[in-house]
Amino acid sequence: MEAYDPPAAHALRFALLGPLRAWHGNTELALGSPQQRAVLTLLLLRRGQAVSLADLVDGVWDADPPTGAVPVLRTYVSRLRGLLEPDREPGSPPRTVVSLGDGYALRGTGTVTSDLDDFQDHVRRAERHRAAGDHGAAAPLLRTALDLWRGTALAGVPGPYAQAERTRLAALRLDAQQSWLRAELALGHHAAVVPDLLALRDAHPLREDVCELLMLALYRGGRQAEALEVYATARRTLVDELGIEPGPSLRALHARVLAGESPDTGAQTRTAAARAHPPRPARTTRPSQLPSDLPTFTGRRGELDQIARLLPTEGQPDAAVIALVDGMAGAGKTTLAVHWAHRVADRFPDGSLFVNLRGHDRDGSVLDPSDALTAFLVALGTAAHAVPDGLDAQAALYRSVLADRRVLIVLDNARDTEQVRPLLPGTPGCLTVVTSRNRLSGLVAGQGAHPLTLGPPTAAEAREMLARRLGAARVEAEPAAADDIVALCARLPLTLAVVAARAAHHPEFRLTDIAAELKESHGSLDAFTGGEVGTDVRAVFSWSYQALPPATADLFRRLSLHPGPDIGTAAASALAGVPRGRARALLTELTGASLLTERDPGRFVFHDLLRAYAAEAAEAEDTDGERGQALLRMYDHYLHTAHHAASALDPFRQMLPPPPATTDSAPRRFTDRADATAWLRAERYVLRAVVGHAAAHGHDDHAWRTAYALDVYFNRLGFWQDLMEINGVALDAARSAGHLTGQAYALCGLGFAHAQLGHADRALAYQEDALALFEETGDTPGQAHAHRALAYRANKTGAYDVALAHFARVGELYRAGHDVSGEAGVLNQVAWTYILMGEHERALERCERGIALYHGIGEAYGEASTRDTLGYALHHLGRDREAIGCFEASAALFREIGDHYLEADVLRHLGASCRAVGDLDAARTAWRRALTLLAEAGHPEADDMRASLRELGAGG
Repeated sequence: MEAYDPPAAHALRFALLGPLRAWHGNTELALGSPQQRAVLTLLLLRRGQAVSLADLVDGVWDADPPTGAVPVLRTYVSRLRGLLEPDREPGSPPRTVVSLGDGYALRGTGTVTSDLDDFQDHVRRAERHRAAGDHGAAAPLLRTALDLWRGTALAGVPGPYAQAERTRLAALRLDAQQSWLRAELALGHHAAVVPDLLALRDAHPLREDVCELLMLALYRGGRQAEALEVYATARRTLVDELGIEPGPSLRALHARVLAGESPDTGAQTRTAAARAHPPRPARTTRPSQLPSDLPTFTGRRGELDQIARLLPTEGQPDAAVIALVDGMAGAGKTTLAVHWAHRVADRFPDGSLFVNLRGHDRDGSVLDPSDALTAFLVALGTAAHAVPDGLDAQAALYRSVLADRRVLIVLDNARDTEQVRPLLPGTPGCLTVVTSRNRLSGLVAGQGAHPLTLGPPTAAEAREMLARRLGAARVEAEPAAADDIVALCARLPLTLAVVAARAAHHPEFRLTDIAAELKESHGSLDAFTGGEVGTDVRAVFSWSYQALPPATADLFRRLSLHPGPDIGTAAASALAGVPRGRARALLTELTGASLLTERDPGRFVFHDLLRAYAAEAAEAEDTDGERGQALLRMYDHYLHTAHHAASALDPFRQMLPPPPATTDSAPRRFTDRADATAWLRAERYVLRAVVGHAAAHGHDDHAWRTAYALDVYFNRLGFWQDLMEINGVALDAARSAGHLTGQAYALCGLGFAHAQLGHADRALAYQEDALALFEETGDTPGQAHAHRALAYRANKTGAYDVALAHFARVGELYRAGHDVSGEAGVLNQVAWTYILMGEHERALERCERGIALYHGIGEAYGEASTRDTLGYALHHLGRDREAIGCFEASAALFREIGDHYLEADVLRHLGASCRAVGDLDAARTAWRRALTLLAEAGHPEADDMRASLRELGAGG
């Protein structure tokens, strides 16, 4: 397809759904060498986000870059700039490929378009029509989207990143093809789509959903025999290639076709079920947190039937249902719970929640139910800063949020009843599934939980598990050896998976030899020894571990040193002391050997038994010095990355610099606030654990400095409990190290957290102690920090004169230190204090001075905040037309920064001023925009905005 119509003479248009091509206006561009195309591909598909030099090297060359890779990349970028901006004046800054941090980004929203953008736009629009039942509108949109493809996406572009994207885009194309075919079938075009379905089936013979569509088209077209032959062919292929039978949906359709029933029976049943459980409009957000189902799940039929009886066949249960699955580690409790949860998830239209309670974590880092409640409440739409302090208050809010909702909740790996009880809903309609190694008799007696003790599967089921992973033909060729493997693994699903992974990676190995190796293994994990080789988990783990290449085995041991619930690629790189690309390859080897699980892209977790085994191996094989160096690299990595993230969040803050790293820990750097926030969000629980872990292992300096670096993020996001916990550890660590400045900052953090939580007296004591230490050490920025914290506490308690006195001292300190950003920030806070006092005229002058200072240094965030304060003061003075200008400027700045919550907050103020001057249309526009932003974020204040809009519509 060659239909490229650029929207403007100087617009850039890219074609990715085939060979990579580009046009500047109507002129096609010569994109250069394959590697230069790979660089362009990375920039295009990151959609305006910065791509670091390290990511570019990995994406183009992976773990084998050429000598001088970075200068080569810079050359490619220079050439691309000249190619994409031929009219740029010499010496003028580039506008399309811009430098950001240590990398580059492709910018140009509105002037840079692609066929991929068009494809995704058509698919999204079609999905909206399809969801509304308008297949006649959906089908042509999908056909247009598919016609944009000109072969394999990114054809000819080298590198691992392009290959991964080709796979992803091919999956999107297949999904769109199937959606189009379903829409055509819904319109009754059965015969017309058979050729397309035949071609799709031939291209994807293992896709049961494609075979199902082909059977449906043939049968509806009166070709029953051919439909049955499609099933027979599909079954033979699945059995021969994978050793598995067709899934339940394809088998059910086969049965209906064989019996001559209406092929729509299943759809009608699903429609009836939907009428029986009609979805209600979402109040804020619909979480969908279930981990993916295991594709090779098999067996456990008796257990599944037993759990299924807990729910009525139709309608909803009269009480909240609690299913408790207990049993030994490795028995498959989580796998069973997740599999059944997926089977019944459609009966809970308000979403699903999942949490690993870490009840049997090796280091005893059991998840506090308060942390689990906070995560659940945020997932259900509660703002982080609105989550109350204290377990009882959190549990009460959680039960209120769940009232009249139908939510599926999976509480995995619980330690005891006390950990679970606060997480249970209080009203009928929800289903809770709990897994634990312990028999939680208190949950059965007190909450009426229905227990199911999960032992090993039957020998037949265990053998079926092996066949699903290795193929039926291989198992049937050596039945005695397969039975030996099942027995030697004690029919334990976890150990079976490890052995099967080894056998699958070595198809040339006989099962007889694998069984013999298992018999020769010795040793045991002490907690899981039954006295025989068949129940010796360590035998299986050690055999798999010893087969690893040395570097992979090293990383396996190092990972056991990590204190967090999961680990990212960059931190694993630091622990192992290898480049990030190499660490990624090693992690892939570990996941492929079933010794590690990739829970989310780039986030890895150990199974409990495997972590225990890795820790034993580290203790036995590594010296104290080797383990100590690995920990130091990890602490360095987290400290310096957290410092970089804090600097990106607040670039004008005078940060206390950490000492230079003594190791090659490869800390991450960030190009903007969004990038830093994403990392902090992913690492939140890890960072909290690292602070305590560093202190416990004698690295006091790392402990308090990491806590200090987290202050900005935890403050802005309202994680007051986290702030209190890490600063408590930091205070002890700084005292142990004899570092007065560290003690002062920890005290300041504790005081601020207590002030936010309403503990005014404790906050005052901590903040006064912090100020005294800052004065003792002569730390001027620290003194300013402490005075601002004391002023904030004073405002919270209504002591406005005290607040103004502290702010006056802060202003003097900032002016003496030539800290313009700090001085401007204090002017804004003084203005807000005057507003709290009702002295709006006095607030105006402070705002105007603050805006001028912020504008002079280019600090858009502070300027936006202060313009909002100025508008708020003008609104209360009745000068709403002036206020409108302030709010519009503030909202535009927050929009440019990307802070959607604060933009929505300013738009609320804007709407109020528009309403005050009688411009109801403008008020409605502002509030609708605010509602859109709040609803997209799942913020509970969206309901208040809806109420304001209803009131505006009713009475003006």
